[in-house]
Amino acid sequence: MKPIFDKKGLHSFLSSDKGKPGTLGLVPTMGALHQGHLSLVRQALSENSKVVVSIFVNPTQFNNPEDLEKYPKTLEADLALLKSVSEEIIVFAPSVSELYSLDISSKSYSFNGLDKVMEGAFREGHFNGVATIVEILLTLVRPDKAYFGEKDFQQLQIVRKLADRLHFPVDIVGCPIVREPNGLAMSSRNQLLSESIRQRAGIIYKTLHAAQCMFGTENATKIIEYVKGAFHKEPDIELEYFQIADTETLTPLKRKQENLKYRGFIAVYAEGIRLIDNIALN
Repeated sequence: MKPIFDKKGLHSFLSSDKGKPGTLGLVPTMGALHQGHLSLVRQALSENSKVVVSIFVNPTQFNNPEDLEKYPKTLEADLALLKSVSEEIIVFAPSVSELYSLDISSKSYSFNGLDKVMEGAFREGHFNGVATIVEILLTLVRPDKAYFGEKDFQQLQIVRKLADRLHFPVDIVGCPIVREPNGLAMSSRNQLLSESIRQRAGIIYKTLHAAQCMFGTENATKIIEYVKGAFHKEPDIELEYFQIADTETLTPLKRKQENLKYRGFIAVYAEGIRLIDNIALN
């Protein structure tokens, strides 16, 4: 399996298939692939005749240079994993200079507040970087469908808003969270954790599940207090935030409304590694 490294090569490859029947799927990744990514790839393969998987660690969505430096880069292992799923996958693995040239910066977007809460509040400029690279990839690939995991649910909603605003004729498909046996949401960052902390990090999902059970009878304040207390007892895993928000607008919950859907969103630090997760509450 040979990846394509440049825009010209990608355009040439996709143009050679132009006019042939079938749809094109895109799975954008930052590499360090795991079974969560592969679940997206398998879904894309089942719904499209051709699938592009991009592997690109996007510098403009990292507001912390150390986080960018630590992010695992495992292209050969990624290619082997993708080959185990299908040898027909088109892998696009460009360099930073190929996509950004000399101007490694993000565009500025407005998403009606979707980008100002939770991750947006704690990672300034993060979603401008995400939207910039997604716009670049959607413009280059022109897929019929693009696949994103629900672990990054806020990102998923912002990408949907971006595609709508820019009138991209693409279906943004959200795919379920894939979890490790202890409930920890699969993430490329998990491999940076020690084995003992990786096992103890199962408390993230355990606490989210408890919040889900409480949601039918308790108010938001009590649930948030419960979550804070759970992590207070776990000194090696530091809670950054827990927020209950409207699924569509991501507006923080003040008073439940029966016709709305809510999710619980969480971010923690474990051994200096930032982990996020979320769960549907009703």
